[in-house]
Amino acid sequence: MGTHRSEINSTLDDVLAEIKRQLVHIRYGSVEIQIHNGQVVQLESREKKRWDKSVNAK
Repeated sequence: MGTHRSEINSTLDDVLAEIKRQLVHIRYGSVEIQIHNGQVVQLESREKKRWDKSVNAK
């Protein structure tokens, strides 16, 4: 039983580390976490790139 709990904790640590990595690298956008049956199954990040209209206007 102890091994199963340590595997869950290890997986949770991996998931949290990946969420932190995605948050550190994104400047504008979102990070979406998909959960099924109480477990994280997918992470998706979307980064937005916008340009100021006044900079591009001639």
